[in-house]
Amino acid sequence: MTDVRPDLALIARHVARGARVLDVGCGDGALMAELRATANADVRGLELDPANVAAAVARGLAVVQGDADTDLRYYPDASFDYAILSQTLQTTRRPDLVAEELLRIGKQAFVSFPNFAHWRGRVSLLFGGRMPVVKILPYMWYDTPNIHHVTIDDFRAMVRDRGWKIDGQWFLNGGRETGSANANLFAEHAVFLLRG
Repeated sequence: MTDVRPDLALIARHVARGARVLDVGCGDGALMAELRATANADVRGLELDPANVAAAVARGLAVVQGDADTDLRYYPDASFDYAILSQTLQTTRRPDLVAEELLRIGKQAFVSFPNFAHWRGRVSLLFGGRMPVVKILPYMWYDTPNIHHVTIDDFRAMVRDRGWKIDGQWFLNGGRETGSANANLFAEHAVFLLRG
């Protein structure tokens, strides 16, 4: 496995060989390239940033420029085995509707996001009174792309309220997998595998 972000490596380990995959918010295509190389997956990407689209296309990847909030509706039902949204949920206008579209497009959906309830963020707010700027959230409050501050418990509640199923859930701290006990407090990132 090549050097990819820990949440992407975790997702790549759980994608079936030969799967049809749509990577929404694919960035420069790192996960797509990994899936193509290690799982012989048929991968497609959707990315908002034109520089990232160009970088992914330069890698020989099939990526189009588009917005997860508006362009997922153009994909047919069940057209992919997996729809993936990694570290993008919190930047969408309506995370619930984007997740709903992922589950319409893919038989299963991987969703990963930073956990805004991690203890370091809580401590920063409690003792510093300011929004945290930490390794996993390196932006000031006024220039962050994150418009929804989702926690693991918030995400689980949305999944439950929508009647979706969780087929897998993994939690990362410092780039390493950690247990699910108190994940809302101790995990920096979460990865969920959902089914509609």
